[in-house]
Amino acid sequence: MDVFGSHWEGHFEKISADWRERVGQDDLVLIPGDISWAMQLEQALPDLLKIAELPGHKVLLRGNHDYWWSGIGRLRALLPEKMYAVQNDALRFGDFTVAGSRGWTLPGTGGSAEDERIYQRELGRLSLSLGQAARLGGTLLVMTHFPPVGENGAETEVSRLISEAGTRFCVYGHLHGASGHSAFNGFLSGTDYACVACDQLYFHLYELPDFNTGVA
Repeated sequence: MDVFGSHWEGHFEKISADWRERVGQDDLVLIPGDISWAMQLEQALPDLLKIAELPGHKVLLRGNHDYWWSGIGRLRALLPEKMYAVQNDALRFGDFTVAGSRGWTLPGTGGSAEDERIYQRELGRLSLSLGQAARLGGTLLVMTHFPPVGENGAETEVSRLISEAGTRFCVYGHLHGASGHSAFNGFLSGTDYACVACDQLYFHLYELPDFNTGVA
Protein backbone atom coordinates (compact mmCIF):
# COMPACT_ATOMS: atom_id res chain seq x y z
CA MET A 1 0.00 0.00 0.00
CA ASP A 2 2.97 2.36 0.39
CA VAL A 3 2.82 2.99 -3.39
CA PHE A 4 -0.05 5.32 -2.41
CA GLY A 5 2.12 7.34 -0.04
CA SER A 6 4.62 6.94 2.77
CA HIS A 7 1.84 7.24 5.38
CA TRP A 8 0.73 3.75 4.32
CA GLU A 9 4.01 2.15 5.40
CA GLY A 10 3.35 -0.48 8.07
CA HIS A 11 -0.37 0.23 7.92
CA PHE A 12 -1.47 -3.27 8.97
CA GLU A 13 0.89 -3.22 11.93
CA LYS A 14 -0.62 0.12 13.01
CA ILE A 15 -4.15 -1.22 12.65
CA SER A 16 -3.27 -4.44 14.49
CA ALA A 17 -1.66 -2.62 17.42
CA ASP A 18 -4.71 -0.41 17.93
CA TRP A 19 -7.05 -3.38 17.42
CA ARG A 20 -5.31 -5.56 20.04
CA GLU A 21 -5.36 -2.72 22.53
CA ARG A 22 -9.04 -1.90 22.19
CA VAL A 23 -10.99 -4.96 20.97
CA GLY A 24 -12.13 -7.79 23.24
CA GLN A 25 -12.76 -11.38 22.21
CA ASP A 26 -16.54 -10.86 22.21
CA ASP A 27 -16.53 -7.50 20.45
CA LEU A 28 -17.88 -7.02 16.93
CA VAL A 29 -15.66 -5.53 14.21
CA LEU A 30 -17.14 -4.40 10.89
CA ILE A 31 -14.85 -4.42 7.82
CA PRO A 32 -16.59 -2.71 4.86
CA GLY A 33 -14.45 -3.88 1.97
CA ASP A 34 -11.12 -3.65 0.13
CA ILE A 35 -9.62 -6.34 2.32
CA SER A 36 -7.00 -7.95 0.06
CA TRP A 37 -5.32 -7.24 -3.30
CA ALA A 38 -5.48 -10.97 -4.15
CA MET A 39 -7.18 -12.06 -7.35
CA GLN A 40 -8.20 -15.56 -6.19
CA LEU A 41 -9.70 -16.72 -2.90
CA GLU A 42 -6.78 -19.03 -2.14
CA GLN A 43 -4.40 -16.09 -2.56
CA ALA A 44 -6.48 -14.00 -0.16
CA LEU A 45 -6.46 -16.61 2.61
CA PRO A 46 -3.13 -15.46 4.16
CA ASP A 47 -4.59 -11.94 4.54
CA LEU A 48 -7.83 -13.29 5.99
CA LEU A 49 -5.92 -15.46 8.44
CA LYS A 50 -3.92 -12.45 9.67
CA ILE A 51 -7.18 -10.66 10.40
CA ALA A 52 -8.62 -13.81 12.00
CA GLU A 53 -5.76 -13.83 14.53
CA LEU A 54 -6.99 -10.52 15.94
CA PRO A 55 -9.60 -10.43 18.75
CA GLY A 56 -13.33 -10.24 18.20
CA HIS A 57 -15.96 -11.32 15.70
CA LYS A 58 -15.22 -9.90 12.24
CA VAL A 59 -17.92 -9.20 9.66
CA LEU A 60 -16.68 -8.71 6.09
CA LEU A 61 -18.26 -6.89 3.16
CA ARG A 62 -16.97 -6.94 -0.41
CA GLY A 63 -15.21 -3.85 -1.74
CA ASN A 64 -14.61 -2.95 -5.37
CA HIS A 65 -11.01 -4.23 -5.22
CA ASP A 66 -11.87 -7.57 -3.60
CA TYR A 67 -11.63 -9.53 -6.85
CA TRP A 68 -10.94 -12.72 -4.88
CA TRP A 69 -14.49 -12.61 -3.45
CA SER A 70 -16.47 -14.96 -5.68
CA GLY A 71 -19.09 -17.53 -4.66
CA ILE A 72 -20.37 -16.71 -1.17
CA GLY A 73 -20.87 -20.38 -0.24
CA ARG A 74 -17.26 -21.25 -1.05
CA LEU A 75 -16.00 -18.18 0.78
CA ARG A 76 -17.96 -18.95 3.92
CA ALA A 77 -16.74 -22.55 3.89
CA LEU A 78 -13.14 -21.31 4.03
CA LEU A 79 -13.54 -18.46 6.52
CA PRO A 80 -11.83 -19.00 9.88
CA GLU A 81 -13.75 -19.16 13.13
CA LYS A 82 -15.42 -15.91 14.24
CA MET A 83 -15.18 -14.43 10.72
CA TYR A 84 -18.35 -13.87 8.70
CA ALA A 85 -19.36 -12.43 5.31
CA VAL A 86 -22.50 -10.47 4.43
CA GLN A 87 -23.89 -10.84 0.91
CA ASN A 88 -27.60 -10.51 0.08
CA ASP A 89 -28.42 -11.34 3.70
CA ALA A 90 -27.88 -10.18 7.28
CA LEU A 91 -26.38 -11.60 10.47
CA ARG A 92 -27.45 -11.12 14.07
CA PHE A 93 -25.00 -10.86 16.96
CA GLY A 94 -26.74 -10.47 20.31
CA ASP A 95 -28.66 -7.18 20.25
CA PHE A 96 -27.23 -6.16 16.87
CA THR A 97 -27.99 -7.15 13.30
CA VAL A 98 -25.51 -6.37 10.52
CA ALA A 99 -26.65 -5.87 6.93
CA GLY A 100 -25.23 -4.20 3.87
CA SER A 101 -24.07 -4.26 0.29
CA ARG A 102 -21.06 -2.94 -1.61
CA GLY A 103 -22.89 -0.16 -3.42
CA TRP A 104 -21.43 1.59 -6.45
CA THR A 105 -20.80 4.98 -8.04
CA LEU A 106 -23.79 7.20 -7.36
CA PRO A 107 -25.81 8.42 -10.37
CA GLY A 108 -25.01 11.94 -11.49
CA THR A 109 -21.31 11.67 -10.65
CA GLY A 110 -20.02 11.04 -14.14
CA GLY A 111 -20.55 7.28 -14.33
CA SER A 112 -21.30 5.24 -17.44
CA ALA A 113 -24.33 3.18 -18.43
CA GLU A 114 -22.52 0.14 -17.03
CA ASP A 115 -22.06 1.98 -13.72
CA GLU A 116 -25.81 2.62 -13.62
CA ARG A 117 -26.51 -1.07 -14.23
CA ILE A 118 -24.20 -2.13 -11.39
CA TYR A 119 -25.65 0.55 -9.12
CA GLN A 120 -29.18 -0.75 -9.67
CA ARG A 121 -28.02 -4.32 -9.02
CA GLU A 122 -26.44 -3.22 -5.75
CA LEU A 123 -29.69 -1.52 -4.73
CA GLY A 124 -31.42 -4.87 -5.17
CA ARG A 125 -28.78 -6.62 -3.09
CA LEU A 126 -29.12 -4.03 -0.34
CA SER A 127 -32.90 -4.53 -0.35
CA LEU A 128 -32.43 -8.27 0.08
CA SER A 129 -30.03 -7.71 2.96
CA LEU A 130 -32.30 -5.22 4.72
CA GLY A 131 -35.27 -7.54 4.25
CA GLN A 132 -33.40 -10.32 6.03
CA ALA A 133 -32.38 -7.86 8.75
CA ALA A 134 -36.03 -6.95 9.34
CA ARG A 135 -36.83 -10.61 9.90
CA LEU A 136 -33.96 -11.01 12.35
CA GLY A 137 -34.80 -7.91 14.41
CA GLY A 138 -32.25 -6.20 16.64
CA THR A 139 -30.54 -2.84 16.45
CA LEU A 140 -29.59 -2.45 12.79
CA LEU A 141 -26.03 -1.64 11.69
CA VAL A 142 -25.37 -1.31 7.96
CA MET A 143 -22.14 -1.47 5.97
CA THR A 144 -21.59 -0.23 2.45
CA HIS A 145 -18.28 0.10 0.67
CA PHE A 146 -19.10 3.00 -1.63
CA PRO A 147 -20.46 6.19 -0.03
CA PRO A 148 -24.22 5.77 0.48
CA VAL A 149 -24.81 9.52 0.84
CA GLY A 150 -24.34 12.19 -1.81
CA GLU A 151 -22.18 15.29 -1.69
CA ASN A 152 -22.89 17.58 1.28
CA GLY A 153 -25.17 14.97 2.82
CA ALA A 154 -27.63 14.73 -0.07
CA GLU A 155 -30.05 11.82 0.18
CA THR A 156 -29.78 9.01 -2.37
CA GLU A 157 -31.73 5.88 -3.19
CA VAL A 158 -29.21 4.01 -1.05
CA SER A 159 -29.57 6.27 1.98
CA ARG A 160 -33.37 6.18 1.70
CA LEU A 161 -33.37 2.39 1.81
CA ILE A 162 -31.04 2.52 4.81
CA SER A 163 -33.21 5.04 6.66
CA GLU A 164 -36.50 3.32 5.86
CA ALA A 165 -35.10 0.11 7.35
CA GLY A 166 -34.58 1.88 10.69
CA THR A 167 -30.78 1.71 10.56
CA ARG A 168 -29.10 3.09 13.66
CA PHE A 169 -25.60 3.44 12.20
CA CYS A 170 -24.00 3.03 8.78
CA VAL A 171 -20.27 2.74 8.10
CA TYR A 172 -18.57 2.90 4.71
CA GLY A 173 -15.11 3.22 3.18
CA HIS A 174 -13.75 3.64 -0.37
CA LEU A 175 -12.68 7.28 -0.03
CA HIS A 176 -8.93 7.64 0.45
CA GLY A 177 -6.49 10.53 0.47
CA ALA A 178 -7.92 13.88 -0.54
CA SER A 179 -11.20 12.30 -1.69
CA GLY A 180 -11.92 11.55 1.95
CA HIS A 181 -12.27 15.26 2.66
CA SER A 182 -15.71 15.17 1.02
CA ALA A 183 -16.91 12.16 3.02
CA PHE A 184 -20.17 12.63 4.87
CA ASN A 185 -20.02 11.99 8.60
CA GLY A 186 -23.14 12.78 10.55
CA PHE A 187 -26.86 12.30 10.99
CA LEU A 188 -29.28 11.96 8.08
CA SER A 189 -32.93 10.89 8.23
CA GLY A 190 -32.58 8.93 11.45
CA THR A 191 -29.24 7.26 10.69
CA ASP A 192 -25.70 8.14 11.79
CA TYR A 193 -23.05 7.77 9.07
CA ALA A 194 -19.28 7.45 9.38
CA CYS A 195 -16.56 7.05 6.76
CA VAL A 196 -14.13 4.53 8.25
CA ALA A 197 -11.54 4.27 5.46
CA CYS A 198 -8.42 3.40 7.44
CA ASP A 199 -6.17 6.22 6.22
CA GLN A 200 -8.87 8.74 7.11
CA LEU A 201 -8.71 7.43 10.70
CA TYR A 202 -4.88 7.32 10.84
CA PHE A 203 -5.10 3.51 10.92
CA HIS A 204 -7.10 3.41 14.13
CA LEU A 205 -10.44 1.65 14.53
CA TYR A 206 -13.62 3.69 14.68
CA GLU A 207 -15.67 2.89 17.77
CA LEU A 208 -19.43 3.05 17.43
CA PRO A 209 -21.41 4.62 20.27
CA ASP A 210 -22.33 2.51 23.29
CA PHE A 211 -25.93 1.72 22.33
CA ASN A 212 -28.36 1.01 25.14
CA THR A 213 -30.54 -1.26 23.07
CA GLY A 214 -32.84 -3.44 25.14
CA VAL A 215 -34.29 -4.76 21.88
CA ALA A 216 -36.02 -8.08 21.27
